[in-house]
Amino acid sequence: MIIETKGLRKSFRGRKGTVEAVRGVDLVVQQGEIFGFLGPNGAGKTTTLRMLATLLTPDGGDATVAGVDLRRSPGEVRRRIGYVAQGGCTWDEVSAREELVYQARLYGVDKAEAKARADRAVKAFQLETFADRPCKTYSGGQRRRVDIALGVIHEPSVVFLDEPTTGLDPQSRANMWDEVRRLRTEGMTVFITTHYLEEADALCDRIAIMDDGLIVAEGTSAELKRDIAGDVVTVGLNGATPRAAALLSGEPYVNRMETLDDGLRLFVDAGAIAIPQILRTLDSSDIVLGSIELHRPSLDDVFLAKTGRSLRDSAQGA
Repeated sequence: MIIETKGLRKSFRGRKGTVEAVRGVDLVVQQGEIFGFLGPNGAGKTTTLRMLATLLTPDGGDATVAGVDLRRSPGEVRRRIGYVAQGGCTWDEVSAREELVYQARLYGVDKAEAKARADRAVKAFQLETFADRPCKTYSGGQRRRVDIALGVIHEPSVVFLDEPTTGLDPQSRANMWDEVRRLRTEGMTVFITTHYLEEADALCDRIAIMDDGLIVAEGTSAELKRDIAGDVVTVGLNGATPRAAALLSGEPYVNRMETLDDGLRLFVDAGAIAIPQILRTLDSSDIVLGSIELHRPSLDDVFLAKTGRSLRDSAQGA
């Protein structure tokens, strides 16, 4: 493992009293994976990330990052990680290439090697067409690519990305996903916070869902969905709903059934296994099937099951 936390906590004092932003987080992140921290704004994701990046001191709990105790040796942790904040870090008046060289030099890389690393980063992150222009001329997507290049120029073991695609258009977001995947293929561990369901689903090897300062679920996207709801099979029956319901209600592979206007909604453990059995059962009783559709539960269904509300609604409300 490259990151492990036990009981990590952080509170803030404000005019209205103390706010418990993170209320005891236990996490394990493995070497070389893309680990997603999913939740609405205000859930505690960024506070947790900033503690792991040594930008905030925990009030309690323990953590190791890249093999180093977070509380005992924060300076060594900083040498081994990269961090890309939500707001970015480019300077308007200098070029990406100049920033990359300067960032490498800050980590103790000699001048010749810093220039070589900057050249490699410009090619790897496809910055060639604008790398020597002032950063103030860049688009949002171009700036974010430079931000990530700056975060990994010193070749860290793990990089923390805080909401890296917020505000980007769909094409820039897709390009950013490609860059994150490339970092993983090169052996880097990527810890990413996001409130985009589709981003966590498509990009992350494993996901922790956070709400109100606590981890409410953790696992791969498939595990989280399977653990909560299984699969849903919707059957269109062209007027034969009562007969079909009587036949299927006692079947062991049907966990729950809902009657629709023109069919049934069946909750099953595995749709790929259940659908052939449903077809055989209906066919054996001469029930003509109008349609059949498999729906796999979403991460929003997981959040709803764990918290009683929609993550999409929570994110929009926040």
